[in-house]
Amino acid sequence: MILGLAKRWSVANYALAILTVVPLIALILQSLLPDEAVFGHLLATVLPRYIANSFLLIFWVVVGALLLAVPAAWLVAKCRFPGRGVFQWSLLLPLAMPAYVVAYVYTDLLDYAGPIQGRLRQVFQWQSPTDYYFPEVRSLGGAAVMLALVLFPYIYLLARTAFMEQSSSLTHAARVMGCSAWSRFWRLNLPMARPALAVGATLVAMETAADFATVSYFAVPTLTTAVYDTWFEYGSLTAAAKLSTIMLLVVFVMVAAERFARRKQQLFQKQTVEGELDGYLLNGYQALAATFYCGCLLTLAFLIPFTILVIYAWDYFAESWNAKFFEYSFNSLWIASLVSIICMAMSLLLMFVRRVSPRKADLLPSRLASTGYALPGTVLAIGVLVPFTLVDFALNDIADYFHVEGPGLLLTGSAFILVCAFCIRFVAIAIGSVENSYKRISPSLDMASVTLGLPPRKLLSRVHVPLLKKGMLAGLLLVFIECMKELPAALLLRPIGFENLATYVYQFVSDEQLEQGALAAIVIVLVGLIPLIYLNHSLEQET
Repeated sequence: MILGLAKRWSVANYALAILTVVPLIALILQSLLPDEAVFGHLLATVLPRYIANSFLLIFWVVVGALLLAVPAAWLVAKCRFPGRGVFQWSLLLPLAMPAYVVAYVYTDLLDYAGPIQGRLRQVFQWQSPTDYYFPEVRSLGGAAVMLALVLFPYIYLLARTAFMEQSSSLTHAARVMGCSAWSRFWRLNLPMARPALAVGATLVAMETAADFATVSYFAVPTLTTAVYDTWFEYGSLTAAAKLSTIMLLVVFVMVAAERFARRKQQLFQKQTVEGELDGYLLNGYQALAATFYCGCLLTLAFLIPFTILVIYAWDYFAESWNAKFFEYSFNSLWIASLVSIICMAMSLLLMFVRRVSPRKADLLPSRLASTGYALPGTVLAIGVLVPFTLVDFALNDIADYFHVEGPGLLLTGSAFILVCAFCIRFVAIAIGSVENSYKRISPSLDMASVTLGLPPRKLLSRVHVPLLKKGMLAGLLLVFIECMKELPAALLLRPIGFENLATYVYQFVSDEQLEQGALAAIVIVLVGLIPLIYLNHSLEQET
């Protein structure tokens, strides 16, 4: 089917895929260069501690997120209790909260000078910290708790869907065999949801490995902070590339371990159909306990941080409502909008050729382009800096050779590098949305269109795009909010004097002045709620 123009589109696909993996290749090549001064010093002193902290943080965040998400997902999917309809969608809201904002709010509440410890000292007449024990918030454990509160919805969403799709006939069979509710959960529901839990845990682990702001605020040295410090404090791009390669290996090991663990696992079951009766009707203390657990989880992960942000924004509205707020909001909006449009255009091209091409080789470009999402922001930033710096130097050398004024830092000194980095990182989200929508389009429509003489361009514009609108909108929204929230890449790649809402809020957090950046943080959160509500609505329609 792919002839003429479509073959040229296939060439364009490969060109796009190569461009998206150039930073990864450049990063690996840069890491092979010698740098005994900086990297050798790090290896002999603090690098083992960075690596150990990174693995410990990932482990505890994944464990914490599983412990929070799995009970909530099972209760919402399998039980009927007061508030279930509200918790079904509201437990996704913590995803809209930046983790470093949650970390600041709870540090302000729980620190020695905060209201909670102050009240305890007043009630029990404690005079000094030696009179009582209170967990240290600014620690690896504290960072793990903050990240688990923000990231558990990844596992909750996938686990809830997996539990809802489990056939009720299996539950009825287990009841007939005399299995208790706990036994049915532990021996039936949980093992069948294992693939979804594994994917969710991997997503949480990758997000934890990529986190910079929370661990930096809590002064927990990890590989992410090491990359940032090596580049900004030591100015060694090679040492930063070596550290980024280590982070890359950590991410690939996690993904490989998840796939290896499920390599032979296959589940075949009849899906729950509409009208099937399933689940447990909770009454009395059981219903109260279910509502209390879900309510506490929602309150701790979203309501308390968001309420405090609103209070901060109200109290400091006059200081926050200024020209900088509008300038940085505009910067965030135009970059996020531009990246969303570019990513959607790239995904349409990649997935269209994959759809209509009979060659297996045309499956490769979309897979290559999707690898960028696995790269933590700091790693991607270093990978993008390497080739862009070389191009800038080459352009200036050519200008010097011809005795003309050079363009300066044309690429690395402008927002162009930010747009490119965001496109490489988030195009995978757009590809996933379009791919999922393509699965619902019957191949017979393509055959009928070709029979009627439609060329590839009209097949895409007249047939596919109208049927892909829902998936395209979801992809645009998800890419948009990810761009609004992305911090590590923006911190490393932003031009001098350029700020967006994420970097603006982080500067206030670093200076212990979130109150003045609360209004900007609320904008980020509210924008993040839009795709979450849309995503939940789509899932409810499908189930």
